Amino acid sequence: MRILVTGGTGQLGSAVVARLRAAGEEVRVLSRRAGPDVVRGDLRSGRGVDSAVAGMDAIVHCATDFLHETTLARTLIEAARWAGAPHLVYVSIVGVDRVPLGYYQAKHETEQLLAASGLPCTIQRATQFHGLVRTLLAPATRLPVVPVPRISFQPVDVRDVARRLTDLVQDDPVGRVPDFGGPEILTATELAQAVGEASGRFRRIVPLKVPGETFRAYAEGGHLAPEHRDGEITFREYLTGRTQMYSD
Repeated sequence: MRILVTGGTGQLGSAVVARLRAAGEEVRVLSRRAGPDVVRGDLRSGRGVDSAVAGMDAIVHCATDFLHETTLARTLIEAARWAGAPHLVYVSIVGVDRVPLGYYQAKHETEQLLAASGLPCTIQRATQFHGLVRTLLAPATRLPVVPVPRISFQPVDVRDVARRLTDLVQDDPVGRVPDFGGPEILTATELAQAVGEASGRFRRIVPLKVPGETFRAYAEGGHLAPEHRDGEITFREYLTGRTQMYSD
């Protein structure tokens, strides 16, 4: 297959590219960044997108933008229509229809755009990536006391998600598929402890109840997929691997 990966130089996209190439697929990478085997293009402006999509059998849409998520999708959908309607696989987030966060709402709107586009598509929702959870908690571990919200997460590794996306893009389009979650559901306290231990910083952690509609949705588990613990790499395994990577 000839497969285009948008955002193919990013955290998830690069893992998808590596997985697809290991499977013997012909992969083209679309990114705003220059790099080896990269087709430069901008989904916000449309520059370079038509040529990147041309001749592709399928597209894995990993590119994302907190402010322009639907714009990226509209540009890609239009280019895909002109290119003969390749199978389009989109990565969304578990809970986009339950958590009233602006970015989640944009992801949900993008799901709806794809479903109404007439293109053959597959939509995969995943829980929060390990890297995102670590990024959220790492700065707090530098404080004498670490405040964390009274919520839980189900972090998943991008390599596990890449494995799932590789299977989906090689198969027929099926619309929205079951959610994909990490192997464990852990409290923010447990996750902060793991981050502190991995960095050698041991701090007192104080769970806090955070007001607001968004945090209430998180506290109620709107972003979790407890029935779909499909990932294999745990958060601590991710942290250990990251530490080893930087020490080598």
